[in-house]
Amino acid sequence: MAEQRGGLLSDVKVVEFAQVVAGPLAGGLLADQGADVVHVESPRGGDSARVMGPAKDGIYLWWKVSGRNKRSVTLDLRTHEGQEVAHRLVGWADVVIVSFRLKTLKEWKLDWDTLHAINPRMIMLQVSGYGATSSLADAPGFGKMGEARSGVVHLTGEADGRPIHTGFSHADSVTGLMGSFGILAALHRRDLDPGFSGELVDIALFEPLFRLIEWQVIVHDQLGTVPHRAGNRLAVSPAAVINTYQSASGEWITVTSATRRSVLNVVEMVGLPRDQFLLPEQQKAGATLIDERLRDWMAQRSTDECLEAMAEAEVVASRIFDASDIANDQVYAERQDIITVDDTELGPVRMQAALPHVSEHPGSVWRTGTSLGEDNDLVYGDWLGIDEKTRTSLARRGVI
Repeated sequence: MAEQRGGLLSDVKVVEFAQVVAGPLAGGLLADQGADVVHVESPRGGDSARVMGPAKDGIYLWWKVSGRNKRSVTLDLRTHEGQEVAHRLVGWADVVIVSFRLKTLKEWKLDWDTLHAINPRMIMLQVSGYGATSSLADAPGFGKMGEARSGVVHLTGEADGRPIHTGFSHADSVTGLMGSFGILAALHRRDLDPGFSGELVDIALFEPLFRLIEWQVIVHDQLGTVPHRAGNRLAVSPAAVINTYQSASGEWITVTSATRRSVLNVVEMVGLPRDQFLLPEQQKAGATLIDERLRDWMAQRSTDECLEAMAEAEVVASRIFDASDIANDQVYAERQDIITVDDTELGPVRMQAALPHVSEHPGSVWRTGTSLGEDNDLVYGDWLGIDEKTRTSLARRGVI
């Protein structure tokens, strides 16, 4: 596959001692914007994400996206020689990403103190279940635990129903996003500060979602109340109209009116008396009536009729998309959010573009998730200067 590089981070070097979602997604977002990312995997099977999710003819699809734009090298971190090679990678890198338990990092000599001594200007992202400074620093943790602890699961679902997790790796993904933000903030400081002496970005899996639910702590602190599930209408709703509704076509549409004027647009559209909903207090008190009337109004019209009428009335609405809708949507196409990439096993495959879009130094997708250890010679030979005889010896003994 031809390598087409570029992007805002084309001079940034990253090494990942991380698996599955959160840590690798942080590195993946950097790789999409041009960073050189080396993904370190065990010689015995590699990252467990390689065999996660649906497969086509025995080829796992998720990995093609989650492993894209990265170099794959194999390394046995449990061996002394493997740790020595890992330390050479750390000396090469600007950024190190780890997601093992604290005791494992210490055992494998990948802890902050060890790596900071090797590369004092290094930035390290450490992802763990409960954070490096907690009493549970050595406890295992996965994304669903993080979602549960953050408060988001308690708030998700119908009021009289059970708590619901979202349909993807929510906490892991948002942790990856916040992790990349932390790395970029540290890189900015490094570039400005001649005395920069490294930075440890320490994230627990529950913290990013916890931060995003901005109001839950202050509401509990100041009002002594605990927000509860309220279905699509939300525990803390911006306005009187927010829900999903089924059209006569059987499709689902979401409607949100977050201002007084937009609520009045809905009121007029469904034939309720405008003068009874002029004030925010009236709209809040009449929210159930508006919701019921809008549900009936939708049920009597096709999806296209609903969306056309709401567009004319300046009511913000959207049909709820599935993957097929996304793949065929005009706006996604206009934004060039879905691209086609050549894969050595599957041929042309479609996936998300490098996001966000930037004008002058756009990122790119130059490679799908590659085979295990494909870049051993490039990284260990060309980049680290380990001679061929030594590489052959390390490979023969299963170190790489």
